Amino acid sequence: MYPEKAERRPDPEGCLTAAIRIPVRIVVLIVVVPVRLLWDALALCGTFLGRVLLRPLGRAYDWIHEHVLAPVGRGIARMAEAVATAAWWLCKAVLYWPWLGLWRYVVVPLAVHLIAAPAAWLYRTVLTPLGRGLARGAAWLYARLLAPLGRGTRLALWAVLVWPWTALWRYAVAPLASGTYRYLLTPLGHALTWLGRGLVLLGKGLATGLMWLGKVLLVIPAVFLYRWVLAPVGRVLAVIGREVGDALAVAWRVAGYLSLAVGRALKWLAWNLLGRPLRWFYRDVCTPVGHVVRDALWRPAKKAAVETGRAVRAALASARETVRRARRDAWHALVGGERQPEPVNAIRGQARNLGGAAPQQTLPGMVAEAEISPHKRG
Repeated sequence: MYPEKAERRPDPEGCLTAAIRIPVRIVVLIVVVPVRLLWDALALCGTFLGRVLLRPLGRAYDWIHEHVLAPVGRGIARMAEAVATAAWWLCKAVLYWPWLGLWRYVVVPLAVHLIAAPAAWLYRTVLTPLGRGLARGAAWLYARLLAPLGRGTRLALWAVLVWPWTALWRYAVAPLASGTYRYLLTPLGHALTWLGRGLVLLGKGLATGLMWLGKVLLVIPAVFLYRWVLAPVGRVLAVIGREVGDALAVAWRVAGYLSLAVGRALKWLAWNLLGRPLRWFYRDVCTPVGHVVRDALWRPAKKAAVETGRAVRAALASARETVRRARRDAWHALVGGERQPEPVNAIRGQARNLGGAAPQQTLPGMVAEAEISPHKRG
């Protein structure tokens, strides 16, 4: 039934596992069943709240967001954009364009015409010829006066500044440094090397002793503690944890079945105590009463109201036609003139014909044709 668990535990079960499994499962089942019942009740309440409250609230929020908040936000954004644009143009008009115009049309022309142009003229007309003259004078002075004196000056400077330091380095500093390196630093280096080797050997011996001491005092007791205490305890705890996990899974499924059975029992009780009587009352009491009210009261009242409305509309139309004809006759009586025959529309719902035996029947709501005399009819 549980192939994954069978693959997960291929080893044969021992007596410790069998002794731990049943008490653990009983305790876990007693603990998990109320939790599962509470969980299923909360899940049912959450589903009911989501269906009855949260979804309508979400739809209402979507509608409000779509028809109220989004248009208002767009309006505010456009207004803010317009204000920002206006402020930007205002800042440019107040702070940027005046300084740009001042720099472009005042400072730059003044600097060009008052500073740069005179400085260029001074450099081109005064300083360049003066520099060339000074360069030529210095060259003539060096060639005519300083060049003959240069050879003696160089020898004097060499004798005063270069030769003493060269002799000092060659005959004093270099031999002293070579002797110091050969007779002092080299033996000192060999001595330090021998001392370092001795210290290394001493350190290796101390490290070996400390390692042996640590092995005797720490490693061997730790290995013994792990092998004979912690490993068995860990195995027992692993078996207990595995069995607790399996027991939790089995107890959760069993609690789910119990919760489903309790829910079905509550549903059956609610149906038999409330649903079935309400369905019987609706089907055997409310429905016949509604049919009687509909057939005996509502339909006759609706029909009478429709007929009354038609009669009232017909009476109003007849009254309007009578008033219109009386007004036209009074106008012709006051003003005069030959009366022109006009087609007369019959009252809606009634049709007349001159000289006919019986009125023609028309559909309700249709306007009758104009009256035609029997002579014109032929």
